[in-house]
Amino acid sequence: MLEELHKVYPSLYGRTFDERDMDDRFSSLAEKHKDLFSRDDIMLFSAAGRTEIAGNHTDHNLGLVIGAAINLDTIACVSKRDDMRVIIASEGFPVVDVDISDLEIKEEEKNTTHALIRGIAKAFRDRGFNVRGYQANTTTRVLKGSGLSSSAAIEVLAAEIFNNIYAGDSLDPVEIAKIGQYAENVYFGKPSGLLDQISCAHGGIVGIDFKDPKNPEITPLDIDFEEHGYALIITDTKGNHADLTPEYAAVPPEMWKVASFFGKENLREVEFDDFLANIAEIREYAKNDRALLRAFHFFKENERVLMMLKALEEDSIDAFLMLVEESGNSSYKYLQNVYPSSHPEDQGLSIALAISENILEGDGAARVHGGGFAGTIQAYVPHYLLDTYIKAMEGIFGKGCSTRIEIRKRPVSRIY
Repeated sequence: MLEELHKVYPSLYGRTFDERDMDDRFSSLAEKHKDLFSRDDIMLFSAAGRTEIAGNHTDHNLGLVIGAAINLDTIACVSKRDDMRVIIASEGFPVVDVDISDLEIKEEEKNTTHALIRGIAKAFRDRGFNVRGYQANTTTRVLKGSGLSSSAAIEVLAAEIFNNIYAGDSLDPVEIAKIGQYAENVYFGKPSGLLDQISCAHGGIVGIDFKDPKNPEITPLDIDFEEHGYALIITDTKGNHADLTPEYAAVPPEMWKVASFFGKENLREVEFDDFLANIAEIREYAKNDRALLRAFHFFKENERVLMMLKALEEDSIDAFLMLVEESGNSSYKYLQNVYPSSHPEDQGLSIALAISENILEGDGAARVHGGGFAGTIQAYVPHYLLDTYIKAMEGIFGKGCSTRIEIRKRPVSRIY
């Protein structure tokens, strides 16, 4: 097993992995599977976490984003079952046991992994696949609460297991992502977009255009930030996410409110020039200046994503980093998701960005990462400043707050 995995590790973990550490990780997973299920005829699967490269809070208005799979993953050891039960033992969580002969939506299962598994199985059945049971144990290194999408990773992982065992790997990563989204929307009860699932499932860096949300346009990109001399760092500012749901929830409807002035459902259907020409009337209509500023961010961020795609395609790292900085500034000033308006005294992200700017001094870039308000920032740090940068972040937010990540090229897949 390990000899086979050694060939796979670079496509999963980039340059910086410790082979012995990974060997121990997978060996322990296989031993645990044998302890739990008394089976050693195993399969191994891996699904990546993701990072948002660009397109902060644009997907819910059918905008453009850039996402990437990363070298922190959730792995599963799997064996087939002869019945209709799917059993998943995730490290640190209660065992999930679902009878997929019953695929009805169950209100009491909303917001649970049980609901996700049932919804994923239903999506495969609807596509004509006669899925049956499997048993798996999992462990993850996708940091929770960090905007790296640990939940999307487990969704696409569970779907890929069905895809490999019962569908002959006939579904591509985008279809796997759609299945994860369906389960999350319909069975789990969360109205999410496709950004997280596509980024986790696809592998590499991808531009995603959500103009047609059911069939998003995917643009694969190939750039290595490490080769250009920059490390990609996620820093967890350890902010409190409690009571922030209203802050997150306000962003999409405020943008929709501006779109409704034009009789549209979302801002993607509105022209920026029309927005500017009618801004006084929109202000009176919306009675919410923040909604206008968030709409302004949406329009300019979409333009910026197109420019960032061009810079990445041309391997122009300087142009790209300048646009990353612009994206972060727009999120701060116009989108206003760097700190919660309800708790202006809690500004860990603002402090992290200020210190980043002071250390980088124009060589590199930093921006809010993911949903914002609390949580993480993303920084492109030149190698010669890496130790200085991490030491500064850890001095404020605690040891281990900064994680160096790399782009993972391999999609969600069976690896053994």
